[in-house]
Amino acid sequence: MALFDKKDKLQIINFQSYGTDEHLYVRGRALEDENIDLAHKGLFRLFWNSFKRFETDEVKYTKIRLKLPDDTVYYTETDNDGYYKFDVKTSGLLQLTNSEDWLPFELAFEPTNLKPEISRENRFPGEILIPANEVDFGVISDIDDTILQTGVVSLLKWRVIINTFFKNAAKRVPLKGAAEFYHMLHRGSSGANANPIFYVSHSPWNLYRYLDFFLTENKFPKGPILLRSMASFRPGSSKKPHKQNEILDILRAYPSMKFILIGDSGEKDADIYKDIAEKHPERILAIYLRTVNHRKKIRRIQGLIDNFKTTPMLLVKTSEQAIAHAKESGFI
Repeated sequence: MALFDKKDKLQIINFQSYGTDEHLYVRGRALEDENIDLAHKGLFRLFWNSFKRFETDEVKYTKIRLKLPDDTVYYTETDNDGYYKFDVKTSGLLQLTNSEDWLPFELAFEPTNLKPEISRENRFPGEILIPANEVDFGVISDIDDTILQTGVVSLLKWRVIINTFFKNAAKRVPLKGAAEFYHMLHRGSSGANANPIFYVSHSPWNLYRYLDFFLTENKFPKGPILLRSMASFRPGSSKKPHKQNEILDILRAYPSMKFILIGDSGEKDADIYKDIAEKHPERILAIYLRTVNHRKKIRRIQGLIDNFKTTPMLLVKTSEQAIAHAKESGFI
């Protein structure tokens, strides 16, 4: 059967990340190309595509080349799970970005590592966000139940399973008004800015292309999508929650940038955002938490908000409520 053909082409996936004028930070994964059709309909194909997102054939310990628009070249190697990382101190990256502050580059396998009979053209596009110095602020947003109805508070997470494995990305419905709100924040008070948007989720990197497709299909502003490896799901693998570590990394990367944090009332967002705002009160302009259908959780979050005076923290039912506050605050 062609569906189980082992002679798959090789591919290099770029996880859209972020950097600075002096720091090139690129992550991704090298895999056999399973030809996953994210928009495909049909129950069997949906389940099969979902299975293939987790049952991956990694390209291990293989040299990867990255070439910038000015022909500067860097090299790295994939690890045991096929992941690669470029973490390079350099200079002059801002001058290579486009009008939306994205730096394009090209990835490739080193020719000596390729299997000619299963390889396609050895050129894979990538890009990294390098925000300009004059942005008003950055936005760090959760994905699950903040912009994408996931069901993380459902009994035994059954809705998460159904939504992830039995719904294609093209049919997933964003929460009403979210894309419009994010575009307003992206453009800022002038309406002509390019404020960076960072998407952070507890989901594994296996779902990167699924989430990227969803964000693109529903016309959300483009931004880095920061997920985690399957290894980080093991108990005791991290002292701080993944999302908290990612947000703190962003704050360290841009020490002069202020941020708006957006999440939901379903899991740990309120606690994580509250802790970050208390440690960096001058950096966090506002916190928006979308309500979920869970009375006990909402009561707990409302109690946190009532006793929190460090920065505005709002529990919102609709995007319109967040938009109203953002306008009053001069963010949009």
